[in-house]
Amino acid sequence: MSILLPRPPSRRRALRSIFNGAAVTLALPYLDCFLNENGTALAATGASIPVRFGTWFWGLGHTPGRAVVDKRVTGRGVDFLEETAALKPYRDKLSYFGNFTMPLDGNANYTHFTGWVATLSGYVPQRGGEIPGTTLDLLIADVVGNTTRFKTIDVTSNGIARENYSARGTNSRAAAEVSPVALYARLFGPDFVDPNQAGFQPDPLIMLQKSVLSAYTEQSKEFLKSTGAADKARLDEYFTSVRQIENQLALQLEKPPANEACRVPQRPGEPSVDQLANIREMGNVIDTHKVMTKLLTMAIACNQSRVFNMVFTDNFGNVRRNGESYTHHLVTHEEAIDPALGYQPLAFWFGQQCMNGFAYFLEALSSIKEGDGTLLDNCLLFASTDSNYARIHSLEGVPVYLAGKAGGRVKTGLHVVGNGTPITRVGLTAMRVMGVPRETWGTNSLQTSKVITDILA
Repeated sequence: MSILLPRPPSRRRALRSIFNGAAVTLALPYLDCFLNENGTALAATGASIPVRFGTWFWGLGHTPGRAVVDKRVTGRGVDFLEETAALKPYRDKLSYFGNFTMPLDGNANYTHFTGWVATLSGYVPQRGGEIPGTTLDLLIADVVGNTTRFKTIDVTSNGIARENYSARGTNSRAAAEVSPVALYARLFGPDFVDPNQAGFQPDPLIMLQKSVLSAYTEQSKEFLKSTGAADKARLDEYFTSVRQIENQLALQLEKPPANEACRVPQRPGEPSVDQLANIREMGNVIDTHKVMTKLLTMAIACNQSRVFNMVFTDNFGNVRRNGESYTHHLVTHEEAIDPALGYQPLAFWFGQQCMNGFAYFLEALSSIKEGDGTLLDNCLLFASTDSNYARIHSLEGVPVYLAGKAGGRVKTGLHVVGNGTPITRVGLTAMRVMGVPRETWGTNSLQTSKVITDILA
């Protein structure tokens, strides 16, 4: 007696059976049905000005007592100190959020990691490297980011693409663009359509790409019938992303409305050999940030995306002062506290440079006129970090700033005191402002349903 065992479909055969040998192919993710039992190998116009959302990240928090004057009650006016002096001109364009908590519910504090994950996703990781939930920028992009060329734009200034703070989970963390030249090519290269140009001719290649993706709708439905529950869920997520790409391609086939704020920037020059060799020296980080900022802000003004992420320095502070060997991170732990000053002077210097970078970013957004206001007026910018006092890895009172008026939806110029409530209230408020229909956000002790009404216009 012979027993016929069903042969698992190979990835290549599955594609042929779906599309009947079509000349074009669509790659699929590795599904359970393609893998062995261990899952380790193949088995054989008149529209209003849009509101944008962005994040700006810097590593290693603030120097205690040198950044923002502490307050007991919420009120107008943020009192900036030496480390944040560069932010004083933007006092009325942003709000500061202090004295919020980050309860860990018995979990370990994975240093320089837990803080940003909890702030941006509402989850406390249970092990190092785990990102249990989707970060708020992507939750917002799912609502407002489907009608632009790019759903999100991710950029970093310190040359570490993996240190970006946008993720749908542990294994789907977005990589950031590290090269100004590559960023320019992506944003303003041949595929960019200038909304102010006189003529418009759809790109035949874009038309072909859209048609190819559209061809798979019926075939994908048929293929779903032969997959298990886990594969169905994975394929549903996959084909949702394909449809999003299709929609974005469709947008490129239409002439965008005229946009007075949109001005194509000059292509940046190639970095020098010295800059490439010392990309993480603070001087080069600052220079890269300035170039990246000009490109990113103009891309946002040209409505190429409504959600963006800018990293100034990473959560482990892998940046050095020019000519020195110690990184910012090592300095926070190894540098002695100056008895006369009462703080670590070099660590303080790094903090100052970060806030100077934040001020530069705000100025770039403010300098672009848009309607009766500026690009910053039509943005909600969420600036955050990984810890409060990096020397002791403190998570209590991790600072957050919100800048911009979100098209008139929020008030600015406030110092908001959390009074020990969870930091997720800031993220929930930002999502509500951006139209994300969530009643609650966060898990366990971080879960909250209380928005910060003080800042709502």
